[in-house]
Amino acid sequence: MKLNSKRTILVGFAFLLICMFWSVYDSVIAKVAISSFGLNQFWSGLVMSIDNILALVLLPLFGVWSDKTKTRFGKRTPYIFIGTVVAAIFIVAIGAIDFMQQQAIASAAIGGVKSMTIGEGANAVTQFYYTIGEVTKFFTTKDLAAVDRSTQIWALVTSSNIGYLAAFVGILLIVLVAMASFRTPAVSLMPDVTPKPLRSKGNAIINLMGTAGGIVALVYMSFVTKDYQSYIPTFILTAALMIVFLVIFLATVKEIKWTKERHEQSLAYGVEDVIEVKEEEAGKGEKMSKEVRISFLLILASLVLWFIGYNAATSKFSVYATDYLDIGFTLPLLIANGAALISYIPIGILGTKIGRRKTILIGIVILTAAFIGGSFVTANTGFLMFAVMAFAGIGWATINVNSYPMIVELSRGSNIGKYTGYYYTASMAAQIFTPMFSGLLMDQWGYGILFPYCAIFCGLAFFTMFFVKHGDAKAVPTSKLEALGGVED
Repeated sequence: MKLNSKRTILVGFAFLLICMFWSVYDSVIAKVAISSFGLNQFWSGLVMSIDNILALVLLPLFGVWSDKTKTRFGKRTPYIFIGTVVAAIFIVAIGAIDFMQQQAIASAAIGGVKSMTIGEGANAVTQFYYTIGEVTKFFTTKDLAAVDRSTQIWALVTSSNIGYLAAFVGILLIVLVAMASFRTPAVSLMPDVTPKPLRSKGNAIINLMGTAGGIVALVYMSFVTKDYQSYIPTFILTAALMIVFLVIFLATVKEIKWTKERHEQSLAYGVEDVIEVKEEEAGKGEKMSKEVRISFLLILASLVLWFIGYNAATSKFSVYATDYLDIGFTLPLLIANGAALISYIPIGILGTKIGRRKTILIGIVILTAAFIGGSFVTANTGFLMFAVMAFAGIGWATINVNSYPMIVELSRGSNIGKYTGYYYTASMAAQIFTPMFSGLLMDQWGYGILFPYCAIFCGLAFFTMFFVKHGDAKAVPTSKLEALGGVED
């Protein structure tokens, strides 16, 4: 049994455009919330959690809907087409709203904090203030730390004209619903067309495609995305590339044909496989044994823990790198994605040889060690963050390639979307919690808390994953003849 790599790559174009979008979203939206609208770390974290709050409900829902959908284009493709087009249109509108907000900031002529001394000798009092237009605000010494650019923007621009912020959030909701509508169908398509024993290798290629999308985004953002300047070029380029990759996907992927061929290949090699279940039989025969259910719940718990750790780093890194380490954020992220890119295929092979669970445990150790190392990086040693992010990329790739196949290994062929929904329910629940909670900790104890926070939760995932007993692929002979005890000529 051999993986059809070419087909998997073509299926991966849907995931490529998804990851390209999220790379832009994670890097830019947090900066828009803080730099353009003056939100603090907690409230910007809440904005960054909107997609995860929606996804918690929508991803499982669209997964189940796509399982039941029947069209001449397949059951996943219609969602990918409609969702991509809507998201591409409205992401440009986000850039337009941000541009108008930046124009309002420019007209306010925000400046730095100044000081003045009133009185002389022992009676002298120093006051700190900033002036915007005709408005001057004074602060005492203990208030000075709070008087930064974002505070000024919120106090004297956003709060007096809340309409742009409301429009920003409203359009963002449309984009996020559109992206949620096809993420589960797009991810479910790989196991739809790939036999069970080959899904770690298949997922390695899909993740490679996704990482390539992230790298594409980081490369063009390094040229067109600048702080305190219009993000319209970034969003227009993102939308255009999403449509290009969608066209490639639609022109090459034959969902219905490839799904049937997967079923036939599985039967030929004696692999348990269900391609379709009658409506009246839906839900029957799906009950897990107690041992399998415990493993299933432990996998979901592990997903929650490592996503809490990893997503805190990714959602806060652009601000962390620029404000705490005084380095650019695109190159470290590019290094992380590059390290993951070159490791996906070896990791897929390793997962097939030694098992998915063992491979994931190795990945957790690498990722936790990387975050522990990142805890000791300061502005004076910021260059070390490049090595930290390289190891983090390898660790995350090692986990990611094998975790999703463990979930869908426990599914039937007809309800892959449902089990993909379980995967995303766990991961999105973590990603709702972690931007806000990590942001709250950063507001209270400073930026230095970020990487210890990430390391702790990733370390906890090791213990839950250690006790998982099910979800590895069963060994499969090279042909059905061997399965019956014969020998191939």
